[in-house]
Amino acid sequence: MSQSAQTSSETVLKPKSRLPLLDGLRGVAAVIVVLFHITEFHYTDPQSRQFNHGYLAVDFFFLLSGFVIGYAYDDRWNGMTPWTFLKRRLIRLHPMVIVGSLLGAALFYFSASKLFPIVGGTPVPRLLIMTLLGALLIPVPPSADVRGWGEIFPVNAPSWSLFFEYIANILYALGLRRLGIKPLGILTAVFAAALIHLSVNMADGMLIGGWTMSGDQFRIGMTRLLFPFFGGLFLFRLGRLIRIKHAFPVAAVLLVAVLLAPRIGDASTNWMNGFYESLVIILVFPLIVMIGAGGSAGSRTGGKVCDFLGEISYPLYLVHYPIFYVYFGWAHDKGLTLSASWPYALLAIVISIATAYGALRLLDAPIRKRLTRFAR
Repeated sequence: MSQSAQTSSETVLKPKSRLPLLDGLRGVAAVIVVLFHITEFHYTDPQSRQFNHGYLAVDFFFLLSGFVIGYAYDDRWNGMTPWTFLKRRLIRLHPMVIVGSLLGAALFYFSASKLFPIVGGTPVPRLLIMTLLGALLIPVPPSADVRGWGEIFPVNAPSWSLFFEYIANILYALGLRRLGIKPLGILTAVFAAALIHLSVNMADGMLIGGWTMSGDQFRIGMTRLLFPFFGGLFLFRLGRLIRIKHAFPVAAVLLVAVLLAPRIGDASTNWMNGFYESLVIILVFPLIVMIGAGGSAGSRTGGKVCDFLGEISYPLYLVHYPIFYVYFGWAHDKGLTLSASWPYALLAIVISIATAYGALRLLDAPIRKRLTRFAR
């Protein structure tokens, strides 16, 4: 780690220091994903969406993951094997993957509608197979879809990002952890260039995709993964962070601002929106992480808020979409706009948060605690 001279705004990150603000920012990003998904259904025109760039929260998750994995594991390899590391990551991530798949299966037939016309005719054995594959994070081709949206995990679509997260974890365990800061920086720059190239060449100017099994979609998913994850790890190893007053509200407002910004350009200048989104990921997200990593909660109440947001973020991400499938099908068949159905949309969000909290307390946390002994 670089031992650069300290300034009034920067210092070297101390290994194993608590980073509660990053937990809180992860929670803010998870809430934005939820709001994006509920509004995306009603506003298919990107020009009219209130949460226009909300899907970039996933790229923020990837960058946070690279940073936090560097923080948590870079100095532990004298007494840890790649398999031990992967077991730890499985214990941390996979219980909620399974919970999300089971919830998706439990609510699957409730989403039967004109929006999802093949749901009602899906045999139970086929649904059970899709549930098992989703729980194992084994992607399925569009020909095996049971919903009609071509998702690689049709029982619970957001699992797609966990599929790529596991790829990043494997890369870290098998060699990335050994990479020096200079070659890591070079690769990060290469992946940044690839991200910009992809962004400005997306047909609709939106850096979105990765949840369908096809060559193009896999490329999108990998490009969205590689810069943020490598960049987050590189950022940690640089050891620089920013210390300012009121770090959490400043970082949270900045995160919300860039994800809620209006679409840039119009249909004839889609590349401008893509370029904006690539700059958000490459420049703004690292700045937010540096502020979050350098700040403190400031008060007991602030610490509790960050802790709650951090705890709820991952379960919320993995349980909200099965609930939203039901809402989407119902609202579509009723022909409702968001202004007409907002109480029900709000109810779906509240149910998602309550389900996430229940899953955390009753399933995820207890299961991870029991499995911890296998992580040695």
